[in-house]
Amino acid sequence: MRLAIAIIPSETQPPTKEPIVFLQGGPGLDGIASPAVPPDVSLNHNRDLILFGQRGTQTSSTPLLCPEQDEFYSVRVGLVYDAPSTGELDAKSVKECRDRLAPTTDLAAYNSTESAYDLIDLRKALGHEKWAVFSHSYGTTLALIYLNMDGAAITSVAFDGATPPSVGGFGWTWVSARAAFDGVMEACEAQPACKERYPDLGPTFIRLVNELEKNPVTTTIDLPGHGATKVVIDGGTLLAWFVGSAGRLTAGIPAAIDELDHGNPQTVAMQYASGWVTSGVSNSTVATGLTSSIWCSEWVPFETAEAAMSEAKKAFPDFPDSVLEQAPQLAFLREECAAWDVPKAPDSVRDTTKSDIPSLVITGGFDARTGPMWGEYIAKDLSHAIVVVVPGWGHGVFLNPCGAEVIASFFDNPEKPDTTCVDSVEIVEFTILPPRQ
Repeated sequence: MRLAIAIIPSETQPPTKEPIVFLQGGPGLDGIASPAVPPDVSLNHNRDLILFGQRGTQTSSTPLLCPEQDEFYSVRVGLVYDAPSTGELDAKSVKECRDRLAPTTDLAAYNSTESAYDLIDLRKALGHEKWAVFSHSYGTTLALIYLNMDGAAITSVAFDGATPPSVGGFGWTWVSARAAFDGVMEACEAQPACKERYPDLGPTFIRLVNELEKNPVTTTIDLPGHGATKVVIDGGTLLAWFVGSAGRLTAGIPAAIDELDHGNPQTVAMQYASGWVTSGVSNSTVATGLTSSIWCSEWVPFETAEAAMSEAKKAFPDFPDSVLEQAPQLAFLREECAAWDVPKAPDSVRDTTKSDIPSLVITGGFDARTGPMWGEYIAKDLSHAIVVVVPGWGHGVFLNPCGAEVIASFFDNPEKPDTTCVDSVEIVEFTILPPRQ
């Protein structure tokens, strides 16, 4: 196995600070092909930045790409999201990928623990006694596990969008989705124009989830690069759309819900389909085989269906069971894992991480994927942690100008980063469409 790395050299030579190694999310995103590098600040003024392609990702010698599953995702937008027949097609696509890869690849060797050993090997190969770590999304899982294994070599670590390995699973997603939902709805209530134009937005959304689950809406959109595309919106689709839009397309959420409620599903359909048909998810830049190897060994075996449903009902007690059975981001994951068939990871992979290394735990206030509560969760065991929530932002705080400033400031001064910009961040003004005649 060969793993690719890329080094962005320090602007000043020689470097005067230890390098930063980036751990990308997914799992399955490639740290070189799509690095989580803040675009608005320079982190390499006086240090090297190391981009790491995790084993199984696009740039490694053994990429676990699953075009079979990518094709299913493109087709799924035209299917009832949580219908059993959709789950059967999902599992079939996963099995087809497994049948192709398994004869030549040990799928169980692609996991967070082995990737943490890869990081140790990489650090030694580059001759670094110390380095700093920046992690995003699933990368925070890897960072926490790596911290347990090589903590003495880490000078500071930033977690952007915490995914704690000790709780990763179905229930974890419901808590994040509910917090983001409440945050967006409360923000609309707090803006007089939004409150007046879109009253009772939260109850309207919940009603629509129930109505669409009973009677899905089918529409056709003109998707750039793909032409006429059929999209089915049921209750599960609507929730999936919200989770993908919160913090990213926040300004248009109330208007899109209102349009849907009045017979125009085009905005929701276009935004939902664009996330699956035209993004990296559907053109083999995400190694969904690696995704399956990690989720199916480190998450799914550690949570019962009953426990997951309990968390779902606590989050959205008014949703129908058919929606609650498929967690946000993880529809039919149990069926996928039955098809992928990798062994359960050792219980130690779920250990919490305790450390006194300077840590930044940063999250977007509207992150519906890895909510702020999970940042607080990991920070309670990180005695030297600074917790930051960027208001109104979603998943990937490194993409926010203020978030990027905070991250850069942390690596410059882990003991006392400059977080003053957070107080001036304002939640976006919601789009207000003209009243109907």
